[in-house]
Amino acid sequence: MNDMVRKTTAAALSLLLVHLPGSPLAAQPQMPEPATEKALTLHEYLQKSYVDLFNVAPSLSFSSADVMQERQALERGEKDCRDRFKEHSKSYGKQLDAARGELKKSAKSLTDDQRHVLHCRIQNLELLKSESDVLTGQAIPNAYDNLNAKLDLLLQWPAQEKLARADLQSGAYLQRRWSDVKDIGFREIASGQRDDIKRGQEAVDELKQAGMLPPEVENKAIQQYVKGIADRVAQHSDLKIPLHVTVLQSREINAFALPGGYLYIERGLLEAAEDEAQLAGVIAHEIAHDTARHSAKLMKRATIAGIFYQAAQLAAILLTGGVAGIGLYYALQYGYYGLGLVLNLKLLGITRDYELEADQLGIQYAWNAGYDTTGFTRFFDKMATKEGYVNGVSWFRTHPPFYQRMVDAQREMMFLPEHGMETVQTSEFEAMKKELAPIAAEAEKEEVGKPSLLMTKEEGCTPPKKLEYKPGQPIEAICLAPMRDVTGEAQQ
Repeated sequence: MNDMVRKTTAAALSLLLVHLPGSPLAAQPQMPEPATEKALTLHEYLQKSYVDLFNVAPSLSFSSADVMQERQALERGEKDCRDRFKEHSKSYGKQLDAARGELKKSAKSLTDDQRHVLHCRIQNLELLKSESDVLTGQAIPNAYDNLNAKLDLLLQWPAQEKLARADLQSGAYLQRRWSDVKDIGFREIASGQRDDIKRGQEAVDELKQAGMLPPEVENKAIQQYVKGIADRVAQHSDLKIPLHVTVLQSREINAFALPGGYLYIERGLLEAAEDEAQLAGVIAHEIAHDTARHSAKLMKRATIAGIFYQAAQLAAILLTGGVAGIGLYYALQYGYYGLGLVLNLKLLGITRDYELEADQLGIQYAWNAGYDTTGFTRFFDKMATKEGYVNGVSWFRTHPPFYQRMVDAQREMMFLPEHGMETVQTSEFEAMKKELAPIAAEAEKEEVGKPSLLMTKEEGCTPPKKLEYKPGQPIEAICLAPMRDVTGEAQQ
């Protein structure tokens, strides 16, 4: 099997996804920064970052009518957009049935060229239908989950902040789980970390043998830089085993941790991070998964169909950022969503508690290592609000509600003592970015036109010239886009 470049669907979305009748999305440009916060409407606030909203929410007030109107607009916007792509999926399904019927009816009389054309048509229709299904089932709902979370934050954070400050004043915050941050490195989060080393090494070996790991980035400076950040965080964490760090040549924006201290950072994450604190925050979150032994606990429960370490199970286990689908970025470009690789992680025993635990511990580790503790939440916000990556769906779909996650993180940051000079950006990070740019550009050239590495039924097909979603495109831009046919042309 060729080297696998794994991509996951992911929903990180930039602007507000409300589109009311007679109000096209193009008529909702991003507003310039106002002179005062009071100049913004509730609708416009939902385009701000979580960090900004935490700061301004206590000084704002909106009427119940404003809130109700916004809730209803969000509800209508999500329904309209999802209904649109449900219809697209249905239309592609009918075309698929017709093409398959033609293939069956004419099977004996078709020339090889005619059969190839028909096979390619079926293949591309499967892609388009699968794309619509993923948008309907994951990307669009994630966009609206994000917007509703911001609305909840504006309404509920002022009261939550008062409670947090009261806990600080009374000392009640010291009763929270893992409040003993002065003992990081000496406390035990979960016993048995050393027992995970063998299991993790076996998983790595199986992944490599199956061709499921992308190749490593062949740049010593980048590998050493990322390893240095991870080592700095690990030394200020509760990890009690050696850390093995590898940067993978994959444009997916993700990182994952295997049991036993095996940490993988994907190239796309380095490209997406804006400063060293963001990168350190994500790495700290993944290290926290290992200190709490989440991956090991999940692997014990992975017995789908009685087959351990199957590709789909591994994908779901490994991508601790969320729902997994190996090679799903290629699937977006030229392949298949319907391979059983996007799983409901409840089948594997994954709980929301694991993500909340990793958030809390990761924030503590980044803090203890001297980093700006907002790094992880700022990166989360970038994925959820600004990027518009469908290959960021994996960050969100099986995670706790956005609101709960952001508020719990904000409270933890409030409860940590101030260091005074937290690291946000470094010259080493900027040097890494310069080293990475030509490597990423070359990799992009090599990936153009490649078929799915998972399953290509018919070689030599011309993929659709334009799918309905383009990586980097805000989701709202597709809600009113025309449906495409197998050639990429817009349908009437």
